[in-house]
Amino acid sequence: MGWLFYTDRRVQTYTDEKAEIARLCTFEGDTRKTELVKACKVGSTWYAAATATSRDGTPVEDATYVTDPDGSITFAAVFLTAYDDGCWGYKDMEESAGPNASRAPLALIELLSDLKDEGSYAHAWRQRCRDWASIPDYEEGDKIKLAKPVPTTDGSTCQIVTATHYSRGRQKRRCYRIEETGELVRLSKATLAGSELLSSAKGAASPVLAEYLAGQGG
Repeated sequence: MGWLFYTDRRVQTYTDEKAEIARLCTFEGDTRKTELVKACKVGSTWYAAATATSRDGTPVEDATYVTDPDGSITFAAVFLTAYDDGCWGYKDMEESAGPNASRAPLALIELLSDLKDEGSYAHAWRQRCRDWASIPDYEEGDKIKLAKPVPTTDGSTCQIVTATHYSRGRQKRRCYRIEETGELVRLSKATLAGSELLSSAKGAASPVLAEYLAGQGG
């Protein structure tokens, strides 16, 4: 399915978007009905978990999903969204179609029904979501070794960096200090995939605290 834009501009806010995602995930067919269970927005993409049940109360039979004990199945849908000249639009895809956008939170993935085929597009999509969620969220002062050298703007590369920040107005922005040069660099979350924590800021106790803890042990 391609993009669909609402020219009446009825969707303008986050609340409007969420309500529209809920409406799109709630419908009744001849044999099944579906309702939204959870929706999360990551960037400009909405991820939704929706539950399908049979209208006659019998267990849902599906080629992709294992029927849950209550007879329903819960699947994921991805809604790419954008604004064009003030008009909100979306492009939707069910997880079994193999969407590229794969940053659904684990809390949403855990709501989904089991899959019958571990080689399916849906299985690969869920794994990409788990891989994304597993990328560490480093803290100030953590020293990190990236999985591979990353190019910098001056044409060199960096691989060992320390998490820090810089200020823009009243906001703190995450950046990383290059071990070799001391220069600051911005790194995307994807760049941190497969990285290794060399030393944690939490692990460096102050001398006073260390002396106190040693005394407690004695």
